[in-house]
Amino acid sequence: MPTTPDLWSQLAAAVQQDGFLLVASGVFALAILHAFAAPLFARAAHQLEEAHRESVRAGRSPVNARGESSSLRAAVMHLLGEVEAVFGIWTFVLFGLLVAWPGKGWAFACRYVESGDYAAALAGVAPAGPSKFIEPLFVFIIMTLAAARPIMALAAQLLGGAARLLGDGTAARWFAILTLAPLLGSLITEPAAMTIGALLLSAQFYALQPSDRLKYATLALLFVNISVGGALTNFAAPPIVMVAAKWGWSTMDVFGHFGWAAISAILISNLTYLLIFRQELAGLKADASADTRRESIPAWITVVHLSLMVWTVVMLAGHHPILMLGGLLVFLAFTVATPQWQDPVRLRGPLLVGFFLAGLVVLGGLQGWWISPVIMRLNEGALLAASTLLTAFNDNAAITYLAAQVPALSAPGAEALRHAVVAGALAGGGLTVIANAPNPAGQSILSPWFSGGVSPGKLFLWALVPTGVALGCFVWLG
Repeated sequence: MPTTPDLWSQLAAAVQQDGFLLVASGVFALAILHAFAAPLFARAAHQLEEAHRESVRAGRSPVNARGESSSLRAAVMHLLGEVEAVFGIWTFVLFGLLVAWPGKGWAFACRYVESGDYAAALAGVAPAGPSKFIEPLFVFIIMTLAAARPIMALAAQLLGGAARLLGDGTAARWFAILTLAPLLGSLITEPAAMTIGALLLSAQFYALQPSDRLKYATLALLFVNISVGGALTNFAAPPIVMVAAKWGWSTMDVFGHFGWAAISAILISNLTYLLIFRQELAGLKADASADTRRESIPAWITVVHLSLMVWTVVMLAGHHPILMLGGLLVFLAFTVATPQWQDPVRLRGPLLVGFFLAGLVVLGGLQGWWISPVIMRLNEGALLAASTLLTAFNDNAAITYLAAQVPALSAPGAEALRHAVVAGALAGGGLTVIANAPNPAGQSILSPWFSGGVSPGKLFLWALVPTGVALGCFVWLG
């Protein structure tokens, strides 16, 4: 790969041309540190809430006519402790800095934050291509649809049938969910697979109160498996979607590059952790009441829900966000019209995840000035390692998107380099909550089972083994 001008000179020239790039990367680094520190804020919030309750009992704090009272400091700590809110919060910081920065100002800040396209904002023109916020909107909608009772009941029946073939114990359900839900992501998209997998794990596994070690191992497997499980088609995994059209990859091409390797990685990782935790899993009694099959749901109800999910995926592929929103409105109306077969619509989790991803679009959109030059200077092995590492801190779809803009990677003889950057992005998608777009959805659903919230450090450590397995499978089987 070309090495002139040298990396530091190129980065220095970029900063000299626009000093705000360095500031934006500093804000991004602070947001990452905040994400890792979120459990500390969550614990502080619980302590402040307990102190406030004691104050209310002692008559030192006022209450309203309904006997309600709250602590403003605890509420602020709760907000700062919500990992899904972190990048949205720091987006407001970035916006304020853009407004105050000489030569930027209010109009420029609005153009950039509303478009997510820094180059277009600098040029004062409309961004080329579809809105960069269509993916956060899609994740919000598909999470809402996937959490509906008819979809969950269908998923529980399908995965429950697979578990019964394996013995129908806790270990069988655990293995079936962590294997089949991620692979379903190649058809129903990764965010939908994450929502279904996390909800089923919450009801059928985490409710049995496993050990802290097994909780983190399971969450790590879910994140890594979802990231690689979408690699069987060219339309489901965000990092593949970002490059499929640019590099001319069909579904058969993607499956040939990554399909069998992804299936093998999921099976090997699940079997490895199954052997490590076999005694504890055998000691956890499966709760038959956790099966979400409840009363029979008419087939036509389920078909309508599935049709709305298909509609949303098709509208994403066609870049029609307004029609995606139209599908969501139809879904909301349909749930109101058929209440006997519906649960209350879950919006808090999807909204927080959408907020998270929108913030990541804004903050991550200013990191290409240093990521792209780094990618240009790496050989195959180094590119695989760098893509995996960078994915942990900047979302795997952003990494592959930036790679697709590098002319050398689009050259006819660069197939090995293209494979390396996508393999690293897929394998590294479970190392952190920001490494893959659907991860915040899983964390939002499962975080109540973790005392003080999910620890990013523990998640990272337990994800190392399945990440290593995925890398090995992509190298040797891809």
